[in-house]
Amino acid sequence: MRQVAALAGVGTKTVSRVINGEPNVSSAMIAKVKQAADSLDYQPDLHAGNLRRADGRTKTLGLLVGSVANPFYGTLHRAVEEAASARGIAVFASSLDDDPDREQGLVSAFLQRRVDGLILTTVTKSQAYLAPELRRGTPLVFIDREPAGIEADAVVSDNAAGSALATRHLLEHGHRRIAYLGDLDSIQTARERRRGFLEELGRAGVATRDIPVVVDLHDEVAANRAVLALLDSTDPPTALFTSQNLVTIGAITALRARALQNRVALVGFDDISLADLLTPGITVIAQNPQRIGELAAERLLARLDGDRTPTHSYVVPTELIARGSGEIGPHA
Repeated sequence: MRQVAALAGVGTKTVSRVINGEPNVSSAMIAKVKQAADSLDYQPDLHAGNLRRADGRTKTLGLLVGSVANPFYGTLHRAVEEAASARGIAVFASSLDDDPDREQGLVSAFLQRRVDGLILTTVTKSQAYLAPELRRGTPLVFIDREPAGIEADAVVSDNAAGSALATRHLLEHGHRRIAYLGDLDSIQTARERRRGFLEELGRAGVATRDIPVVVDLHDEVAANRAVLALLDSTDPPTALFTSQNLVTIGAITALRARALQNRVALVGFDDISLADLLTPGITVIAQNPQRIGELAAERLLARLDGDRTPTHSYVVPTELIARGSGEIGPHA
């Protein structure tokens, strides 16, 4: 920093103010310091800067998602990164893999690196272990699933309403034997989607006791096996509602293995890649991970900027996209 100051003909305090983006520095001075820094390939030492920075900020955020391999979380991750990078903030991301044993360890790893805030997808029954961090002033925003045991901002999809919409769509196309294929029942969103499905059947007067409900499916392989077993049963369903994108993919492969893709209706929760290029196209309840990520980052940055309004849960609507698979009748 002293070398940059000498080359720019300014004091080290001015260089520090420019590097840290502090106010009341002229544009001419900023340009002069940045030109000197570029010519010397200067990179600020963020760890050293943290020791002197008045607010103690590290200009980093921790992002915990279900799996960075899942396209839903990949889009969400990108949205958070874009909002953070505009403020010069780096994002550390990690995958929860919906494993309760991993959750606290990963959160602890973020906190040990003194991140300024956390955006979290969680799977444990209670997040009360984070109460000390809230008392210390660390902002927390929960995504996809609402927290339990503490009060914090959350940004979630309207899971029950989306499932009800999918179920109603299949009922309107004449189906009464609709199989439900769900994610791990330990996951809050999975339970909400199952609830929306069963409640909509009840509103339509369809007895739910004989409706096939298969849960604890967490990947394509498990879903494929479950759907094949249903299709090969003595009373197979005429329609499938798959409540997660990986489960939908497993269902598609099973239907094609039995050449039933044009005879058994399918609506999936979450959009999937190339869904509109298949024959038939896959009808889905689409979430908006881009908006979820944007809103989560917006809330976290607002908290970092001093927003002390009461915590709130923000619900992002879902949308039914009809492409063909969900419009197949029960006697196709």
